[in-house]
Amino acid sequence: MKNLLLKFTLIMITVISIPSVTAYSFNFSDETADTTDIMQKIYLERIMVVGTPAWVNQIPGAASYISPEQMQRHQYTDIHRVLRSVSGVNIQEEDGFGLRPNIGLRGAGVERSSKINIMEDGILAAPAPYSAPAAYYFPNMGRINSVEVRKGSSQIKYGPNTTGGAINLISTPIPAEFTGLAELSIGDHNSNKMYGLIGNTYKNIGFAVEALSMNNDGFKNLDNGANTGYSINDFLGKVMIRSDADASFYQRLELKMGFNNQTSDETYLGLTREDFDKTPLRRYAGSQADQINTEHLQFMLRHFALLSDHIDITSTIYHTDFSRNWYKLQSVNGTNPASVLMNPSQYDGALQVLKGGNSDDNALSVRSNNRKYFSQGIESIVALRVGSDNINQDLQFGIRLHRDEEDRFQFEDGYRMENGTMILTNAGTPGSQANRIGSATALSLYVQNIIRYNDWTFTPGIRYENIWFENLNYGNMDFNRSGTDLKENEYTIQEFIPGIGVTYHLHNHLTLISGIHKGFSPPSPGSSSDTKSEQSINYELGLRYSDSLIKSEIIGFYNNYSNLLGSDLAAGGGSGTTAQFNAGEVQVLGLELSSSVDLADIFSPGSLSLPLSVNYTFTNATFQSDFKSNFSPWGSVSKGDEIPFIPVHQLNSSLGMDLNQLGIFLSAIYSPAMRTIAGSGTNDPNHATDSYLVFDISSDYQLHNNVSLFLNVRNLLNNHYIVSDRPAGVRPGLPRTLIGGLKVTL
Repeated sequence: MKNLLLKFTLIMITVISIPSVTAYSFNFSDETADTTDIMQKIYLERIMVVGTPAWVNQIPGAASYISPEQMQRHQYTDIHRVLRSVSGVNIQEEDGFGLRPNIGLRGAGVERSSKINIMEDGILAAPAPYSAPAAYYFPNMGRINSVEVRKGSSQIKYGPNTTGGAINLISTPIPAEFTGLAELSIGDHNSNKMYGLIGNTYKNIGFAVEALSMNNDGFKNLDNGANTGYSINDFLGKVMIRSDADASFYQRLELKMGFNNQTSDETYLGLTREDFDKTPLRRYAGSQADQINTEHLQFMLRHFALLSDHIDITSTIYHTDFSRNWYKLQSVNGTNPASVLMNPSQYDGALQVLKGGNSDDNALSVRSNNRKYFSQGIESIVALRVGSDNINQDLQFGIRLHRDEEDRFQFEDGYRMENGTMILTNAGTPGSQANRIGSATALSLYVQNIIRYNDWTFTPGIRYENIWFENLNYGNMDFNRSGTDLKENEYTIQEFIPGIGVTYHLHNHLTLISGIHKGFSPPSPGSSSDTKSEQSINYELGLRYSDSLIKSEIIGFYNNYSNLLGSDLAAGGGSGTTAQFNAGEVQVLGLELSSSVDLADIFSPGSLSLPLSVNYTFTNATFQSDFKSNFSPWGSVSKGDEIPFIPVHQLNSSLGMDLNQLGIFLSAIYSPAMRTIAGSGTNDPNHATDSYLVFDISSDYQLHNNVSLFLNVRNLLNNHYIVSDRPAGVRPGLPRTLIGGLKVTL
């Protein structure tokens, strides 16, 4: 039955993806250039979740757009810093560079961004978004053009996760005319970045090719003096072919291919709090072998057809391959390093080994966390636009057939510590620690209708997810996967996810926003049989104000979980099985405020620009039931306990000056201390991050029409602060870092 349904779905997608041979015509009254603009706008509406700043006012829910100008202004390569400008975003820093982000929206869990939809150009970007949603791969921000964030009821079309929201990263578009760009920067910690882009559109054919190389020796000081940074190479190419604007029906075909590899000398091992107070940037000798190597390959083919004034079809085929091997410390003297660093007096012998003290053979166990992933699918969106004098409707129907897989084939090596150097004493056998494959096949459908009636906009919609999960565990002795000790687990999840958003234009500049929708996240393969899907009912209500000077938004939200899912991720302080477990009822209550204004326009509009933006988030996320778990950040939970790593208050602001050739922008990030284990009342300082206020400065000077210089400073005051105490020990934020460079455009 399953195979029959898959074949039927493939046939249906193929049928609706191929334009009819019947000659349609569209009769726009505008000139050809305007017609092309209209077609481009419709195309962007299908592949983007927000579009442009001007479209935000039309969205019945919280939406943010970080424009290319904003991205270039600060030149962040850390997605955590990029998203600080958006309210409602929860972040747990880890390595200081944002290479493996931990992002949540509106109280959804931050662990490896597994509870939100991360997309690139509208396509799910996690290595295996259904079967292993933890985002160990994240698109490189050094080549991303703009960022969209969508929350609330209007994001149910971007499943499978519908509780927190969706983040869509827009890659560099194919330029409309010949464009060449070269950028070179150097900075602290022997960092360097080289980026190049060349592209053009000639008549109906366009292309873009970009290359990025980033290197950094790292800001942490490993006891043996080795590097703690990374090396990244990223290549992306696009080719586009389109029909004439006056063709019987307009078509556009775009091919995108990319390759990324990374070597990062990163570890899960932090410090004791006592050692952090003395040397916050230290790294113990016990992490000297830790390194992650990754390769990522992506392919996307997208076809857009505007069949008439009222009908368009967008179809996409996509495939990604991702492999990673994170070779990192697993235990010392048979004990989890997290336990050693949390209770150093109890495990003094193990702590001394971590610091470089001599040990017996195999005292240090280092696991090769070798995993391979693929994600692939085909999807189509059919849109029908109809209207009359009073009512306009944009009806969308989407269908996607998706399959992804995670393959674990892991082992552990034994080392001894000798005079601060780790020496291999026992080589493990591949497959002896984890030897399993988890996969998912998903059929997703949604219907959404945008109905505009006078000053009202109604956006009802419903999503359907039918997911087949399979977990094949071959055991720790069947290295050839002959199936002699095979344990299989299969299950199916079906879910209907409704939602509706409503906006009302109170007057020309003020809009009322409201919505209600169902939140959903599926449990991953390997979870126990009693694990349920994550379920919630989510509400939002707010006001949006926008005129030529000021843009402001205030939105209250309430997410009522009937069942929250916890994830046993090593990155979150768990054992690393990735199994999920029921956490019961949870309530998340919050408020989002954001505002932006150009102060210069208020007093004396002219060449001077003084952009000011402020955003604030209040979040109260509490468990509503008692339970016990083996997940150390939660442990024994009582009703009323706050969920860890979700700050109650967040405040971020930016003030800039742009005058003639000079631009200077100051950003401020404030976060209070966050509890790192579930609890209530005053934070326990032994189980909390530090509160911090960090300033960044970004500046650029237009030296010539085609040449500009820039100088950026991260953490201007060089504050040292704890951002996390998981997976094992406390970890620092990025110290003061200077980056300067040159940009040349053609």
